[in-house]
Amino acid sequence: MTNTQISDTMMITNPVLTAAPIKEETEMLGATTNKITALYCRLSQEDERLGESLSIENQKTILLQYARDHRLPNPTFFVDDGYSGVSFDNRPGFQAMLAEMEAGRVANCITKDLSRLGRNSAYTNLYANITFPQLGVRYIAINDNFDSSDPNSVNNDFAGVKNWFNEFFARDTSRKIRAVTKSKGERGVPLTTNVPYGYVKDPENPKHWVKDPEAASVVQRIFEMCMNGRGPSQIANQLKADSVLTPTAYKDSKGINSPNTAPENPCGWNGSTVVHILERREYTGCTVNFKTYTNSIWDKKQRETPIEKQSVFYGTHEAIVEVDTFDKVQQIRQQRQRKTKSGCTSTFSGLVYCADCGEKLYYGATNNGKREGAFFDCSLHWKRKDKCGTHFIRESVLDRLVLRHVQLVTDYILHHRQHFISVMERSLQLESAERLEASRKQLERSERRISELKRLFIKIYEDNAKGKLNDERFDMLSQSYETEQKQLEAEVIALRQEIEVQERQNENIEKFIRKADKYVGIEEIDPAMLRELIQAIYVEAPDKSSGKRKQHIHIKYDGIGFIPLDELMKDE
Repeated sequence: MTNTQISDTMMITNPVLTAAPIKEETEMLGATTNKITALYCRLSQEDERLGESLSIENQKTILLQYARDHRLPNPTFFVDDGYSGVSFDNRPGFQAMLAEMEAGRVANCITKDLSRLGRNSAYTNLYANITFPQLGVRYIAINDNFDSSDPNSVNNDFAGVKNWFNEFFARDTSRKIRAVTKSKGERGVPLTTNVPYGYVKDPENPKHWVKDPEAASVVQRIFEMCMNGRGPSQIANQLKADSVLTPTAYKDSKGINSPNTAPENPCGWNGSTVVHILERREYTGCTVNFKTYTNSIWDKKQRETPIEKQSVFYGTHEAIVEVDTFDKVQQIRQQRQRKTKSGCTSTFSGLVYCADCGEKLYYGATNNGKREGAFFDCSLHWKRKDKCGTHFIRESVLDRLVLRHVQLVTDYILHHRQHFISVMERSLQLESAERLEASRKQLERSERRISELKRLFIKIYEDNAKGKLNDERFDMLSQSYETEQKQLEAEVIALRQEIEVQERQNENIEKFIRKADKYVGIEEIDPAMLRELIQAIYVEAPDKSSGKRKQHIHIKYDGIGFIPLDELMKDE
């Protein structure tokens, strides 16, 4: 007689295969129970490298044969293919099996060995020795001769030791993988497997990214809209209105794998997606590694690495966005634009400061809410009128003064470029010489103190170990030293960046001239122009001594500071 094996699949998160026994075998077994025998298979990516012996198919064959040989009823497969053994919560197959156990539908649970159940010794011992028996489930690990129904077995006593070795294997494997990843990341090899929206993998070199023209144009448009004063939600609404596919939907349409699930509306952009694009430095043509980290093999939660500890490799692929534009967008993102009660905002918001106290000028409107009456006033004056006098200025007046100043500057550069460069070089050298010297001295002091703190930490550690310093005092001192060290390290990074900027003044002048050339002959204030050329606008208190209200502003231009326009005009 020819027997036919029947297989079925239960629709759970992870495939759970029910291996129904042959009809004649069932009759011989005289099975009277409706409970199942759970055959649990697990394979991680690390285990897969060890060969065919640990494959899911090999595990299935061994488990099913064991269940038949020992006449265990209703064998049912629960499979986790590609899941690490160090965690139990994120394994859909295991969780499905556990749910069946808690429902009282499992009589036996079998794995090929203890490591298939898990590589976390604490949890593996907990499930094998406590949880499963409490749920009335007999647990068997075939190759380790573990059987929970035989509490007197010597093999059961050694299970804890085996579980510890299984955990050690996971730790050792994780350590090796981290070392390989660290080596790759430090060489500038991109560690992410998901290429950012706007790029695709180079067919000739998968580790190299090339621009995807269609998606790259959307990325450029997003940055342009941000430069023009639009917020993430406004940008998302505009893209949605223009029926632009979201990054996930776009990748799906091109047959590119994506870690995210496509939204119901393929054009359903949201603000968080826009923010993610605006903050992604890779669009400037660099590779950024070690952006996230995990605390241990047990805690898989991804945490953001501080920017100063990330590894950045410049010029690894073609840029979609210029570095200056990216940096300016980050500044815009940090500047919160205040809305009036009528919901209006100003293109100048976040750029206007009081010339006396240095505080920001708040944007406001008249009671009728008309834009013609909009104004800026010192925020400190609003809070403490005795601390700072009024620096009230109409938005329309500010617009006219800024436009005139920009027109004069761009026109002068157009006609007297070389003289402008020489005057600004002298001005910047005089202005930055003292600051540069002060920054270098402060940097030297900070670095010397960091070295001193390291020596002090070693000393208190030795004193604590020798009993000269009690634990309470050691904890207090070590925390104090560590806090100070972190602050100093952050200060050192900022000082080095400041010194680098000051030493590259000539380059900043050339950059500014290139940007100013784009706005020669400008007839009205453009939000992108404001963000690209101007760093801050300082408003003086109005002068009414002549009987007329006169007011002056000082514009600090991006990269080169204040331009001595009066001096330039005299020379001309």
